[in-house]
Amino acid sequence: MEILRCENLSKLYGSGNTCVKALDGVSFGVEAGEFVSIVGPSGSGKSTLLHILGGVDKPTEGKVLIGGTDIHGLSENKLAIFRRRQIGLIYQFYNLLPVLNVDENIALPHLLDGRELDRERLNLIVEQMGLTDRRNNLPGQLSGGQQQRVSIGRALYNRPAIVLADEPTGNLDRKNGEEIIRLLKKSNRNQKQTLLLITHDESIALQADRMISIEDGRITRDERIRMTGGEGL
Repeated sequence: MEILRCENLSKLYGSGNTCVKALDGVSFGVEAGEFVSIVGPSGSGKSTLLHILGGVDKPTEGKVLIGGTDIHGLSENKLAIFRRRQIGLIYQFYNLLPVLNVDENIALPHLLDGRELDRERLNLIVEQMGLTDRRNNLPGQLSGGQQQRVSIGRALYNRPAIVLADEPTGNLDRKNGEEIIRLLKKSNRNQKQTLLLITHDESIALQADRMISIEDGRITRDERIRMTGGEGL
């Protein structure tokens, strides 16, 4: 089943002689449970693409359908609610609130919806992220790897339709980076969590089911590496 479909996405910044085309007619689909890596040189448009897929930025032209919903056809308020419930976002620099502890940062999207805390779900996420002995700590009391695990837990807490990760290992050393990828792959494999990951690291990109390459705002390659949840071909 296709969970994500983007159609003819274009994004322009500026106008006239200063106009920059960050995306140029990008179209592709992603099946539920797929792990897709997106690679490309700096300035290729891959981060712009992820921000548009996540509803953080709007395309100049084109559509993004998640679970059949045209997200950029929603009102600003409805898009904010949809994003909290259906899209998990993971960034390079964690984006944790410094005054909230581990539990509060993980559950934040759920609490912003005014919904009652799912304590069982929270306990499971904290345990899976290896943060049981850190759950009362503030972000400033955690290592970079621990902060990124909190960020992953926050992205997974609401069981979103799709998780989007923008260079999630870019601010970490090799050991912590490998652990973060292991956790993301585990959620993809065990929970069938659909995952799109942007990276400049080819060794990480090649661990996905499928790799999409972008240059100058266009898809230049879309390669199947392995069957979803299976071994490399």
